[in-house]
Amino acid sequence: MPRSCVPPPTPCEPPLGALLRQYAAGSALTCEPVVQGLLNGGYRLCTTRGRYFLKHHFDPETAAPDAIARQHRATQRLADLGVPVAPPLTGRDGRTFAIVGGHAYALHPWIDGCHRHGGQLTTAQCARLGSLLGTVHASLEHVMPTQARARTRGWTPVESPGTGAYGTLGARIPAPRPSTAPQAHGTDRRASRATAYRSDPRPSAPPPRAPGAPVPPAPIPPAAASPASSPYVCEPSAPGPRPLSADPADTFTLIDELLGRVHRHRPADSFDELARYRLLERRALLERHADRRPPRGASVGWVHGDFHPFNLLYKGDAPAAIVDWDRLGVKPRAEEAVRAAAIFFVLPVGALDLPKVRAYARAYRRTAGATPSQLAAAVHRVWWERLNDFWMLRWHYERGDTRADPQFPAASALAVWWTGRYDAVCDAFTD
Repeated sequence: MPRSCVPPPTPCEPPLGALLRQYAAGSALTCEPVVQGLLNGGYRLCTTRGRYFLKHHFDPETAAPDAIARQHRATQRLADLGVPVAPPLTGRDGRTFAIVGGHAYALHPWIDGCHRHGGQLTTAQCARLGSLLGTVHASLEHVMPTQARARTRGWTPVESPGTGAYGTLGARIPAPRPSTAPQAHGTDRRASRATAYRSDPRPSAPPPRAPGAPVPPAPIPPAAASPASSPYVCEPSAPGPRPLSADPADTFTLIDELLGRVHRHRPADSFDELARYRLLERRALLERHADRRPPRGASVGWVHGDFHPFNLLYKGDAPAAIVDWDRLGVKPRAEEAVRAAAIFFVLPVGALDLPKVRAYARAYRRTAGATPSQLAAAVHRVWWERLNDFWMLRWHYERGDTRADPQFPAASALAVWWTGRYDAVCDAFTD
């Protein structure tokens, strides 16, 4: 899901003196908060030696030292392949992040650029976007641990030049062998929908807090020394099996609980009115479609984990850098492709721009080696996610956190629109 344009609750000012000494980055001239993000904090930092992006890792689920180190190794390896990323700088001690006062920080080069939603992209640029994500998936297959690759079915690597709508990479990357699975064309799409594990689409929520209270910082434990061996050394695999898809019985219970919270909220406002309408509407949809719950699936691989407009910078017409790799992990690849499209190409009225989705999906399938049947299964599972997911309302009513409220009207309408045009959406991803 997209992140809000509201600045995250930064728990404290960064210790610039200690950090700049660690990185030999000169003396600070200006330090301004960056206004995007729901997970971690960031600053635009100008010093006597240049411009930087200072990242403050404080999200409890993604700020562990080993997770940060894994993200940094991945981006360094991807940069070696020519993928547009912004790897962190290395400090005096050879590490790519510093822990000061119990908090983790990393310094990255500042990338001039802007964020672009799908409505700002031409059809050709949409195809380039799909090819870029396919390149990311294929490249991660090449540079990440073999333990995870062994569990990835349908994504066997072979050496070939990295080409496609995105462009030629600066090094050779693996092109996944085409799957021998039957194509979705000419078959019953519903019979081939669910073949991948479900992953949670919600950003990590901050700790519970009272309305208006700041989010408390999460202290970071001391980090182990960075490995001094080859940058392509194997590392521990990501966690194992993905959970089952959402159980509608649990969703009905959650809907009742949220309706109760809406009813008790005082003074009632327009958000409460829309929330109540969408909750009742969603319950009716689930009652009609509860038999379409996808089963457990299996096709997984390393993914960015949070690919959306606020995590991609453009310079001119070309992507300049994919940023914020906090959710890097082993998850269903085709589902990331579908989920990203549902964020990039959603219109304010809650519909998808299907011509742009089609151009994006064709390029993604070609570059990543994914089949139409894999995308059809991913469409079904992400649709089911959207039908059962209420993370924005839970943030609003359970945590008193309203940063995601601006996203709710379009996101809640999309689940309804998608249900009514299911076959058209599936065709756009598989044609």
